[in-house]
Amino acid sequence: MSHRRAVYLMLLVTLLWSTAGVVTRHLEAARGFELTFWRSGFNAIALLIGLRWLRGPALWEQMRTAPRLVWLSGLCWAVMFTAFMVALSLTSVANVLVTMALGPLLTALLSRLVLKQPMAARTWWAIALASAGIAWMFGHELGQGAAPVAEPGDQGVLGMLVALGVPVAAAVNWAVLQHVGHGDQTSDAVDDMPLAVLFGALISALTMLPLAWPMQASLHDLTLLAGLGVFQLAIPCLLAVRLSRVLSGPELALLGQLELVLGVLWAWVWAGEAPTSAALLGGAMVLLALLANELLAWRTRAE
Repeated sequence: MSHRRAVYLMLLVTLLWSTAGVVTRHLEAARGFELTFWRSGFNAIALLIGLRWLRGPALWEQMRTAPRLVWLSGLCWAVMFTAFMVALSLTSVANVLVTMALGPLLTALLSRLVLKQPMAARTWWAIALASAGIAWMFGHELGQGAAPVAEPGDQGVLGMLVALGVPVAAAVNWAVLQHVGHGDQTSDAVDDMPLAVLFGALISALTMLPLAWPMQASLHDLTLLAGLGVFQLAIPCLLAVRLSRVLSGPELALLGQLELVLGVLWAWVWAGEAPTSAALLGGAMVLLALLANELLAWRTRAE
């Protein structure tokens, strides 16, 4: 696969990912832990069917003998699946997505510390600017005073703290995928990485199951959550794992930031959830940091 095609496919992945926020705003009864359970559960079912069709009976043995890196990646996927949906039940789509925008910078930092990849001074400055944007959002939410009611926007600080789990887990996950996809790993290890998405879905669903009672989801909710499980998680996450063989961890994380723009736009247009001024300013600072870092990187490569 060419690098350009990988970039285009990653943009498609991000487009699919960006639909979660607006869809959850159209649910009738499912909330919090329950919607997390159903989305992860439908994701796991879709992956089991798809991987069983692709790999045949060998799938069960591959799951049993999966190496530790696959399980580590699976744990990261589970944290991402769970923290994202729980955060959406606590605060606005904009707050969640802007908090997640720290992902590329955390990925670059982890690549530097763990994989020993050099990190330019521009990236350090980008980290500082993006961190300032997130700090501004947190400060605004603290100043507003959060009400103890689990409705969107009422627990902004708690929601953003939960959402922080997504970029942290994503940074670890991209580093693992990069290590496997670009390192001195066997082809079996590379081929096993799609199992990590399945493990993540199973861990997330099983963890949420005892917390999801009593179930309140309507048929309408289950239909929407099934769509999220298949088209917003299973398909794009498998694509992202495949693209990790071509794109670096920081590239994957940076391209994924289209989710910030699209996710906020969808929630604004189709759910009437207008972002706060603090979310807009914080998001602008984060995107400015990411854009400046990438443009300077392109300029350096061109020279």
